[in-house]
Amino acid sequence: MEQVRAHIIVDGRVQGVFFRATARDVARRLGVTGWVKNRWDGKVELVVEGEKKAVEKMLRWCHKGPSGAVVTNVDVKWEPFKGEFGSFSIRY
Repeated sequence: MEQVRAHIIVDGRVQGVFFRATARDVARRLGVTGWVKNRWDGKVELVVEGEKKAVEKMLRWCHKGPSGAVVTNVDVKWEPFKGEFGSFSIRY
């Protein structure tokens, strides 16, 4: 089972629409670890680690987000797996 890490930046109307809380719920359901936070520039940033298929599902979710979101762009950088997280959390 291949373990991967993705660093994701989501652009669009993604703040104030429960993006972080929903991302946390989706991540926990998929069994991936990492974090999500709002950025100063209006984007949302995530680091997601786990089994490749689960991380890919999380990435697909990021392209649509929760019901109130309007995602205009998703930028992903694949990084070496570090296994540094015990869960998936919201960073403030």
